[in-house]
Amino acid sequence: MPAMRRTWLAGLASIGVAAAAVASDEMYDFMPEGGRTLLLQIIGDDALAEIAAKDENAEAWIAWALARAPDMGAKEAETLAGYAEINFPLAPDVLAELAATSEAGLLPQDGKDLAIAQCQFCHSLFSGYLMHRRDETGWRGTFKAPFHKEIPMTETERDTFARYSAINMPLKFEDVPPELRF
Repeated sequence: MPAMRRTWLAGLASIGVAAAAVASDEMYDFMPEGGRTLLLQIIGDDALAEIAAKDENAEAWIAWALARAPDMGAKEAETLAGYAEINFPLAPDVLAELAATSEAGLLPQDGKDLAIAQCQFCHSLFSGYLMHRRDETGWRGTFKAPFHKEIPMTETERDTFARYSAINMPLKFEDVPPELRF
């Protein structure tokens, strides 16, 4: 791989890490939690590699989540399940590192992380994202627009974003802080 491309990819990776940190910012507490955050709320960093090695469908992940967190709401369980179904099992090298370190930062970004990192560079998060109702296919279709084709996201990240968004958007107008409207 050419050095310039490696440098560019390293830059994109650092943007992703920074975006994940921003996603945990209190400014975005009004947004529903993403699957990674919900997973970590249930298990902390215990057995991350074991869980990230599972290859289950959404229904099995919902049952798994509700067995561990019976008070979890249906949307939260569906959000966690969508994230896990799309992103797990992780690659063997990532699983090995996760087993050795239990570093939650090795888990892929979730839909909330991706929305915060990508949606507000070009348009308002409020009018361009938070107030739209689309199904998963509709959200996935947004990446066909010329100005969205170049967003630096993998197909898995796009699927993660689309699933999270279909489950959790639109938000209610009054749930969005006034300073983030329009």
